Amino acid sequence: MVDYDLLIPYGWTESVAAEYDSLLEERCVPARIVRMDRSECDVVTPSGPARATCPRPDSEISGLCTGDWVGIDSENAVRQLLPRRSAIVRASASRRSEPQVLAANVDTVLICVAADDDLDLGRLERMLALVWESNAQPVVVLTKADAAQHIPLDEAQAVAPGAVVVSVSANTGAGLDVLTALLDGTVALLGMSGAGKSTLANALLGAEVFATNAVRAVDKKGRHTTVHRELRPLPSGGTLIDTPGLRGIGLWDAADGIEKTFSDIESLTAQCRFADCAHNGEPGCAIAAALDSGALAARRFDSYRKLARENAWMAARTDKRLQAERSREWKVVARQQRQIYRDRGSRR
Repeated sequence: MVDYDLLIPYGWTESVAAEYDSLLEERCVPARIVRMDRSECDVVTPSGPARATCPRPDSEISGLCTGDWVGIDSENAVRQLLPRRSAIVRASASRRSEPQVLAANVDTVLICVAADDDLDLGRLERMLALVWESNAQPVVVLTKADAAQHIPLDEAQAVAPGAVVVSVSANTGAGLDVLTALLDGTVALLGMSGAGKSTLANALLGAEVFATNAVRAVDKKGRHTTVHRELRPLPSGGTLIDTPGLRGIGLWDAADGIEKTFSDIESLTAQCRFADCAHNGEPGCAIAAALDSGALAARRFDSYRKLARENAWMAARTDKRLQAERSREWKVVARQQRQIYRDRGSRR
């Protein structure tokens, strides 16, 4: 009988066991990925921490990520990827239309924004859409509160319906008790470079686990101090995943995330006289009325339209990529068939 006690600090619960036990292949045990490298990964198993080998990139099991639950065999080789309960997915930073999983099986995402810098509302809305789409609960964390002359709590809350907004200082400890009370299950840190994610992670872990660097004084830009996504148990219970700073936040199939991020605009849209209202001067347009009265900021509506257009463009681009791949596959098959026919003819 397998003893799962060593997995409990890494997120193994009764509900996780009920979902995964019946899915494990014969002679495999569950393990959670705590750090990914190219062809190997650090995992925690029922026997403790281990180094596991990953399948080839062209195998059916690909795209493994920190936070994934996997099945490994007696030789510590990953044999299966267990179904993800949630996944933070963005469009790949490359030119290819591919998704990139930032973290898997996450329950709470701390969107870290430096309070001592200008608050970019559009970027915050983009990260909120990313998190809502992942099926995790976002919490907006205004970091470096001790260095801020003004903490934009109200501004952040105005663009984050359904999410809690808190301010903290990892240096002084202010607000950490409130934030800790909000943590649930597996927690991931998300934000731009220089937002203080690693400093906050160390404060929550109660130890200097992750390296930190000061931001540049001239432009307050940060450098990547976290280069791997790494999962650690929290002393208060649950687990924490620190992620590298994001420079680009491309959305990937995030229609539901956009709808939740802009739930105020979605509610207004439902009040328009015409179901297909384009909000461009049609009579009875609730959006136009809200813009005129000041109840809806033009900046927020522009941001909503921008993200919706981007998401639609990415979906169309992905469809074209899939069509092109299918076309190339059929051309290869046809070429092989023609070669077979030619070979048969030459043997007659």
